[in-house]
Amino acid sequence: MSRVTEQYEAFPYPERDPAEEGKRLITGSPSHPLEIDHYLFGGKRDWSQPLRALVAGGGTGDALIQLAQVLTSAGKPYEITYLDLSTAARQVAEARAAARGLTGITFHTRSLLEAPGLGPFDYIDCCGVLHHLPDPQAGFDALSAALAPGGGIGLMVYAPFGRSGVYPLQEAFGTALTGSPRDRLRRAKAIFERIPDGHPFKRNLQLSDHKASDAGFYDLLLHSQDRPYRIGELLETLDRAGLAMTGSPQVHLYDPLPILGDKRLLQGLDARAQMNLAEALRGTIRTHVLYAAKDVEGRVATPTPEAVPHLKGVTGPQLAQHLAKHGVIPLTHEGERFEIPVPALAVRAFAGIDGRRSLRQIAEGARTDWLAFAPIWAGVSKAMTGHGMMYYSRLSAG
Repeated sequence: MSRVTEQYEAFPYPERDPAEEGKRLITGSPSHPLEIDHYLFGGKRDWSQPLRALVAGGGTGDALIQLAQVLTSAGKPYEITYLDLSTAARQVAEARAAARGLTGITFHTRSLLEAPGLGPFDYIDCCGVLHHLPDPQAGFDALSAALAPGGGIGLMVYAPFGRSGVYPLQEAFGTALTGSPRDRLRRAKAIFERIPDGHPFKRNLQLSDHKASDAGFYDLLLHSQDRPYRIGELLETLDRAGLAMTGSPQVHLYDPLPILGDKRLLQGLDARAQMNLAEALRGTIRTHVLYAAKDVEGRVATPTPEAVPHLKGVTGPQLAQHLAKHGVIPLTHEGERFEIPVPALAVRAFAGIDGRRSLRQIAEGARTDWLAFAPIWAGVSKAMTGHGMMYYSRLSAG
């Protein structure tokens, strides 16, 4: 048994209690069906057709449960295959699915490198896994080979700058500690208490997994195989796998201009160099979350008259009420604050967003026509989708 497998048998990650499934649904990026539709299917997927999905390295089941529960609640068909090397993690995921009465899921204790033999898949989730493989490129290649024509991938890998202090401690604990996972955890916790307050890890206020659970502490600071990626390195890895980034719910983080303040400083830099520059300037990006496919044309949804918008974390009337008073949407990400100004016409439009109405219908409800509405909405849409606050999908449109 490898040390990575040994870790997840002892400490299934993330720590989850199936008894809590009746209280909450954990959601996030990637792999919410609305987000999948927006970044991979142009917001136009025919959800009456079954989604054949793979959750590769599914752990205790966050992505699996989110995907299956949202589609079940929407009354949409699906077939999901779950893969993970850890029997203990799989048992938690199975118990969570059973607690919700979710069906249509096949569980396997296998490596994601075997994915091509189980496909092809319309969608593949791989969240927080590829950076833990002994050969990450082999993992990217295997997932690419498992895609059906027109399919796509949602992935998350670690980034180095926002995890400041993690890797020195992983190295130190890896050098000093031996024994079983529980022995290593016990000793590491005692040592951690004596680490100077000036250590980069203790000064990094964005990290909290080590406080959440034993599994979180171990995964963050005792992992034996953890390779972070700069955004440029990640895009090059996708290239080698025959994939390309289609979009990201955190794309605003890769724009250096708001920090530089002068477009002339970007002269001579291509898109990837600019993304790398933004990552270095911010210094707070902990993970890269993005969607990828073998072809990118037409993948990301645009605000056409028939597009159906969905808001994340707030209802349309709630947001419209806030905007009527303040005129801007305030956002905070990793300690950085943003504001999205919203014109009056768009404020009225937000009140009509219910996940079923098209933009044309919303414009009519705001007492305007599409030609007047479209240019105003385009700017709002770009800002909202760029911050992962809005998606286009016909999942609930009937």
